[in-house]
Amino acid sequence: MPCGGRRPGFRRGPRPPTVRGMAPIPTPSAQPDDTPDVYVGLLVDAAEQRARRHGWSTVRSLPPGAIITMEFRSGRINFEVADAVVTRCWVG
Repeated sequence: MPCGGRRPGFRRGPRPPTVRGMAPIPTPSAQPDDTPDVYVGLLVDAAEQRARRHGWSTVRSLPPGAIITMEFRSGRINFEVADAVVTRCWVG
């Protein structure tokens, strides 16, 4: 008998995949109950402080025209800032 104990010409079929130890599907945190429009016109420092007080876990300030990824992040608020003033605001 050849090495490995198999007979010549015998092939074992593919094994089904096993699923062990998979992490649970994460549950996204709830979005803060807040309206993004209220941030437009605020100074960026005041807007960031207000956002954190209202429960946003991530506060992101960006210059106009910044190139960013478009993935949605629960709990994130984005500010477009020009001359230290929020000119646009959106969540995700």
